[in-house]
Amino acid sequence: MGGVHRERADLVRHRDLWALVNAQFTDADAEVQWTATGIRWGLFRQPEAELGLLGDVEGLDVVELGCGTAFLSAGLARAGARPVGVDLSRAQLDTARRCQHRHGVFFPLVEADAGRVALRSGSFDLAVSEYGAAPWCEPGAWLAEAARLLRPRGRLVFLTHSVTVALCVPEEGGVAGDRLLRGQREVASIAWPGGGIEHHPSHSDWVRLLRANTFEIDALHELFPTTNSTTPDFYDIVTGDWAARWPAEDVWVAHR
Repeated sequence: MGGVHRERADLVRHRDLWALVNAQFTDADAEVQWTATGIRWGLFRQPEAELGLLGDVEGLDVVELGCGTAFLSAGLARAGARPVGVDLSRAQLDTARRCQHRHGVFFPLVEADAGRVALRSGSFDLAVSEYGAAPWCEPGAWLAEAARLLRPRGRLVFLTHSVTVALCVPEEGGVAGDRLLRGQREVASIAWPGGGIEHHPSHSDWVRLLRANTFEIDALHELFPTTNSTTPDFYDIVTGDWAARWPAEDVWVAHR
């Protein structure tokens, strides 16, 4: 029972955190993201056209796990996919709905934890997540749910922080420095002061978890900014100079 109570407490903590973030920052940020040209990834908004992570999505049924304000799903819809956005935060989904009406791009939005989604098994060709699921949900739970939702040979593409970032961010939070400040096992699950519970498995743990949940791994991309980027306007845990030296973000690509 202790694990169940802890899980519920974490969900409440994350709902409250994202309601606060949404009230302070996200409406303005969402508008910028929804008006971007094409699909873009990560802290430095790198174009899908350059990274080639998704391939042709036209006609695909896509579930976005941890969609936030659903700008990635909006980009997928504009590219001809049929997305469904899933997020724990009602506040974030309310912002997504406002953006849908403002921009005339509509698709279903579902309020749910990425580890427990009330959608039919085997309904999707592609599952995607940009930060939404990987750092915020228990890894085994949301990967199992992604596998359940996908059809045979369905693909999973998700972006998350690199472990290096988590090792280098100060204990009180803030921007990563050039020193290791904690051990690698310490960041597998870490509670940030005043923040959420984040999960940062090592590469070997991600391999183990993906395989345990019926996925075959196609690629791991360690992202570096393609230009002389400055510190991100939102979620500034690294500077452009830092991210040019060490990968700040990982993208995993796998299939069932």
